[in-house]
Amino acid sequence: MDPAQDWCLNCGAGSPGSLVTRAGGWRSGATILAATAVLALGAAAAAYAALSKGKGRSHVLTTTVAAAAAPAAPAPGATAPATPGLGTPTTVKPVLPGTFKVPKIPLKAVTPKPLHIPITPPSVGAAPTTTTTTPSSSGGSPAQGETNAEAMLLDTNAASTYNPYAYPVGEFGDPSLTIDGDTSTAWTAQVDPAVAPKMAEGVLIDLKTARKLSALGLTTSTPGMMIQVYGANGATPPTSITDAAWVKLSPNLVEKSKHVRLKLHSPKKAFRFVTLWISRAPAASVGTPQAPGHVSVNELELFAAH
Repeated sequence: MDPAQDWCLNCGAGSPGSLVTRAGGWRSGATILAATAVLALGAAAAAYAALSKGKGRSHVLTTTVAAAAAPAAPAPGATAPATPGLGTPTTVKPVLPGTFKVPKIPLKAVTPKPLHIPITPPSVGAAPTTTTTTPSSSGGSPAQGETNAEAMLLDTNAASTYNPYAYPVGEFGDPSLTIDGDTSTAWTAQVDPAVAPKMAEGVLIDLKTARKLSALGLTTSTPGMMIQVYGANGATPPTSITDAAWVKLSPNLVEKSKHVRLKLHSPKKAFRFVTLWISRAPAASVGTPQAPGHVSVNELELFAAH
């Protein structure tokens, strides 16, 4: 220690004899405690300042608005000036319940009027158009020069099987299928292998009353048949194809087409009964004794003479 020191600055020990001989030593201790207290208070103040730093104060901006001066009262007899930008005040009346009328909505649908397009009639004196049909046939008389007339309307029971030689009924189909208007159905006749290709049967049409005929239409799925058309009158048809009561209306011909329209002879004479006679089957329809063939007449049509 320095000779002038009373206390060691490192260990705090007093100089020898300082506590005994020096009466003023307590003052130095009091000074150190006071200094320590001052430092502690300074540290606390610094910590508080650090925590309070960054918190901004709220600044209140006070604005003074000048009040608009009230307009001066007009002089007696003078007209008050109009306020710019403002219109005449309007009083809106409130809508009272029950005074508002709901518009009526028509419930009846409006039917649009039909659009009439005028049709220009053909010029007077124009010649009618005539369609000439020439069926495909081999050996027959084509229906040349005939108009495209409609087929006669026949009764549903007008067709029957003409079987003068009494072949078994089970060898024939339903003859009404030849006049049902459906070419996919057909009357059929079985071919007897013992006498094939010869045949002796046909389809008979009963017109109920005598009619003049011009043509016969045939549709078949077995072309190549030998056919002939006959006509007769009386209460019942002749019992044999060789009966003189039958009148030949077409030649004996082999029809090779599936669809044909044959022109008939004797157009001036009327007939009640008309028969499509089949005298020979096509080679493709002969068959065998184990599996006999057949011929088909899918549709028959008769055309009246004018």
